[in-house]
Amino acid sequence: MSTPSRKLYIALISIHGLIRGKNLELGRDADTGGQTLYVLELAHALSRHPEVARVDLITRLVIDESVATDYQIPIEPLSNNLRIVRIEAGPERYIAKEQLWDYLDGFADNLAQFFNENDAFPDLIHSHYADAGLVAVHLSNLLAIPLIHTGHSLGRVKRSRLLASGLKPDEIEHDYNMSRRIEAEELTLATAKRVITSTHQEIEQQYELYDYYQPDLMRVIPPGTDLTKFKPPVGNEAQSAVYQLLVEYLNQPDKPMILALSRPDIRKNIGILIEAFGQSIELQKLANLVIIAGNRDDIDDLELGAQEVFHDLLVAIDRYNLYGKVAMPKHHKREQVPMIYSVAANSGGIFVNPALTEPFGLTLIEAAASGLPVVATEDGGPQDIIGNCRNGVLIDPLDANNISNVLLLLLKDSSLRQGYIKNGLKGVREHYSWQAHAVSYLEMVQPIIADSELLHGKPVERRARLNVELAIEKESPYKPVKRRTRLYSDRAIVSELDLNLIGDDDALQQLCNKIRQHRKTTKFAICTGRRLDMALRIMRKHAIPEPDILITSGGTEIYHAPELSADTAWARHIDYQWTPHKITALLDGYPGLEKQAKLEQSRFKLSYYIDPNVADIDEIKRLLLQEEQSVHVQMAFGQFLDILPMRASKGMALRYVADRWQIPLERVFVAGGSGADEDMMRGNTLAAVVANRHHEELSQLTDVEKIYFSSKPFAAGILEAIEYYDFFNQCRDPKQRHSL
Repeated sequence: MSTPSRKLYIALISIHGLIRGKNLELGRDADTGGQTLYVLELAHALSRHPEVARVDLITRLVIDESVATDYQIPIEPLSNNLRIVRIEAGPERYIAKEQLWDYLDGFADNLAQFFNENDAFPDLIHSHYADAGLVAVHLSNLLAIPLIHTGHSLGRVKRSRLLASGLKPDEIEHDYNMSRRIEAEELTLATAKRVITSTHQEIEQQYELYDYYQPDLMRVIPPGTDLTKFKPPVGNEAQSAVYQLLVEYLNQPDKPMILALSRPDIRKNIGILIEAFGQSIELQKLANLVIIAGNRDDIDDLELGAQEVFHDLLVAIDRYNLYGKVAMPKHHKREQVPMIYSVAANSGGIFVNPALTEPFGLTLIEAAASGLPVVATEDGGPQDIIGNCRNGVLIDPLDANNISNVLLLLLKDSSLRQGYIKNGLKGVREHYSWQAHAVSYLEMVQPIIADSELLHGKPVERRARLNVELAIEKESPYKPVKRRTRLYSDRAIVSELDLNLIGDDDALQQLCNKIRQHRKTTKFAICTGRRLDMALRIMRKHAIPEPDILITSGGTEIYHAPELSADTAWARHIDYQWTPHKITALLDGYPGLEKQAKLEQSRFKLSYYIDPNVADIDEIKRLLLQEEQSVHVQMAFGQFLDILPMRASKGMALRYVADRWQIPLERVFVAGGSGADEDMMRGNTLAAVVANRHHEELSQLTDVEKIYFSSKPFAAGILEAIEYYDFFNQCRDPKQRHSL
């Protein structure tokens, strides 16, 4: 890094939450969490750099009896060149970030006055989150100071998570002021000189949803890790209480540990480790498997998703008879986590993260800093971490053979394992320490500050002045970006996978390209009878872009991008008079029915093979009705029979999602491939049957007016139907007079 002619003054703005120099109240509420720790550690890291003269961490002044008096101190010095500056805005009391929007203009005015009164103007303003972004936009334009932004989380992504939790769009708008937040994010992206993200995936899958998405102005600078907490083993770990906790149920505790540490969440995909370990006798001889999956007293007291995860883990342990070879402690404390890594490292072990989706992967950095080689999912953050540190292997999280083979390779090749350990220890210092973060940060911002000084003069010469916007416009490097007329997408494409999307790879990629081109206006959903993991495997094999919504298991499960958040409201909705054990008892031994493998069963789906020559589906429906079983029975591809809760089906799931998206069914294009798709295609949707399915289960739909029968098969037929409906423009059935 070239030495600047003078040292820099940097202002970090993080408005909401409770920020103080010591004893951060992390977890006090939703606003006092990871962001407050991030900005405080960033401020310390920058202030320690020799090329930085001063850092101000600017937040909101709070005078409230319900919180500590620390937050009413206007200036809190943290070192000789670092301080927390608290600015008045709105009511004195502590309020949540969703209620701050009306007071942000006042915050900006008061902060500008603070700079003027102190006769000192920062070289750079760095905003954190949307509220600070809006304030920083005002100050950047007023004072001609370059703006850097870190989003931490994004409104468009947050809205998807809230929909998955069961909130309706009007509730989200009322409770979270979501449209104001998204507009603030758009304005910030339009103004910022650079946007800092943690991973490339964050840029490609989250910021891409915004109109002012400009990837050339985005930079990946991962947050730092406190390397004073995570260190390689020193050799006495076997004498620790943590060691006893981990090996209590292991028959041969001296073997290397394959360690996994995550929440008990289906997306973390822990079960694949049991499968990989259980199917390899050689792996069982060489190592133990240790799974740290949260804390539990009684599995039945956990939320339903966690219950299902633990149930599947325990069943798999029993299936492969892994007793004495797998440890899954019921409790651990947060402060014990560094020692857990050290114990595993001291054993000669390996850290594994097999998550289906991993936005960042902090555990990989912690494990590397603790002297562990890593094996991790080929998704998101791990790609960046292993790419930077060269300290492990990326695996397909859906391929148990791949995982067991990689683990065997590392356990048997000591020199390879030691090389990864050495690279990891070096790599986290170079790429994932706060010191490394500060170096990369300053290398990025110094040219921006220099360019700004050429145009506007030194910071001490800057004052609020007229026509500054014109000057900024002349120097603007931004490409013109057209804004959407609507804040959210106004149409959607929904398709089954098998014998529909899949079958013609060239046409599929043409379709995928169209979906990517129109991603900001058009939602994309996949609706399949397959389980989540199997659907993801097929999508990955055929390079299908991640859908906004993934409806799986015949319409009984709904997952929201980008983190595959399970729609818990849908699960609660369909769990009505659902008694699968009674249905199983009724159909056991029924002529012409054979239960499918356990892997094809799920909480809300009972799956059978059916021989239509022996079993009559109408008779099965009558039997279940007579026995007071309120269910939905559907057949697909002439041989698969699924029994679902009465409220569940692909069509019902589609309508639920469209309602949450606030997209009229008349603007939803549906391509189906089997009889199980029929209720998606009847009604007001724009539907299509591809040529390879004309004469099978969907042939009876010829009497439905708004269904197009394509002349081409597979994805080519979908493209043909999209053109027929002029989907990306008029979006209507040409037989109808008017579009919506």
